[in-house]
Amino acid sequence: MQKDKIWKLLLLIAIPIIISLIPTPEGLPHIAWLLFGLYLSAIIGLVLKPYSEPVILLATIAASAAVIGITGTKDVKVGEVLNGYASGTTWLVFAAFTLSAAFVITGLGKRLSYILIGKLGGTTLGLGYVTAILDLIIAPATPSNTARAGGIVFPIINSVAVALGSDPEKSPRKAGHYLLVNVYMVTKTTSYMFLTAMAPNALALAMMTDIMGIHLSWGGWALAAAVPGLIMLVLTPLIIYKLYPPELKKVNNKEIAAKGLEDLGPMTIREKLLAIIFVLALAGWIFAGQIGVTASTVAICVMALTLILGVVTWDDVLKNKGGWNTLIWYGGIIGMSGVLTKAGFFKWLADVMGQHLSFGDQTMLAFFVIMFISVAIRYLFASGGAYVAAMVPVFATVGMVAGAPPMLLALGLLFSNAYGGSLTHYGGAAAPIVFGAGYNDIRSWWIIGGIVAFLSLLVHMTIGLGWWEILISSGLI
Repeated sequence: MQKDKIWKLLLLIAIPIIISLIPTPEGLPHIAWLLFGLYLSAIIGLVLKPYSEPVILLATIAASAAVIGITGTKDVKVGEVLNGYASGTTWLVFAAFTLSAAFVITGLGKRLSYILIGKLGGTTLGLGYVTAILDLIIAPATPSNTARAGGIVFPIINSVAVALGSDPEKSPRKAGHYLLVNVYMVTKTTSYMFLTAMAPNALALAMMTDIMGIHLSWGGWALAAAVPGLIMLVLTPLIIYKLYPPELKKVNNKEIAAKGLEDLGPMTIREKLLAIIFVLALAGWIFAGQIGVTASTVAICVMALTLILGVVTWDDVLKNKGGWNTLIWYGGIIGMSGVLTKAGFFKWLADVMGQHLSFGDQTMLAFFVIMFISVAIRYLFASGGAYVAAMVPVFATVGMVAGAPPMLLALGLLFSNAYGGSLTHYGGAAAPIVFGAGYNDIRSWWIIGGIVAFLSLLVHMTIGLGWWEILISSGLI
């Protein structure tokens, strides 16, 4: 075992031990204090990554079950740490991963890309908007924005940059610098526009439901994100274009599109079936409430349909490591959050903060301060999942104590995780893929990312806020 991994492992083991040796704070059940130590260790493990996320969460679940069993507590039961694996949220994300993989396996994602390039990509700026439109179209079915941006959009846009004569070393500013950074910045907007557009979205919503008692449907989420999201999708390619204009303005898009579609060949029956299933999935998620089903039920039905019709095979599902990894660690973190809630940890935390933290009557000031911090702190996180697990419970609790409007606070926090990840070239798993192409330097990436992130915050706290208040007052969310 490498020395770097050894000290990280020792630190993760030491955290719950140290916590257990510290006297339990007044008013907090002892089991909640012990479980908090394990949860804190898991969060730090997600940041330090001595092992992959599933390994860290499986170890945490095992240790939590052992602690609950040994202490003989009546507050929580041993089996309740596994409740996350029975959560509809976990299965919603896992099933959506199958639909995501289908876009890659069948080639439908590529076909959509080349069609859009042929129609709209006559200029470099036009290609920037092609990226935005393509990402928006496939976002509802791709909870892995790494798969979406890194597996579908990036290879195509990268090949387009090469075809335009833009070389990472000799001529990055010809087209590649603009096109590639735009791929990532765009996906940081589409990632919050749908519940199923980024895996941590569902995790954050599950935590909000536990801590704040708010409920938001798939359609309600999409409706709330639509106005600020579409504004940022219009602004982002243009802002990047103005900040770092590409040297090449005109593009022979017809030739690029024709070559790409020729390589793909005629549209296959699997692609046609996937297109129909995708439309059905969107309709199911939008109208789930009216037909009396949940978003999770729709996702499972869609997954079954893709398998039965042969759009993907079970072997394809087995090979989808991202989906299985997410199933294991998401179920674990939701289970841990659930037992902490039941053990009374978050209630105690709210009481303590209520005694020591006060914004007086300035509830909206508290809301704005929390939102600013929620974006700025993303500089410290290389994983949206780790950020959600570590900070969402804290921000949600602080906001509740300060009297911030619950639904406004929830929407603000649910969306800020995604666009906050645009700040750095490590803010999400897709970033290293795009940055690794070599067209972008750290300085320009951070400048663009900072402008996009904090402009997104401004749009959400002005136009977005007004839009959410209209939706809330009209009973639409």
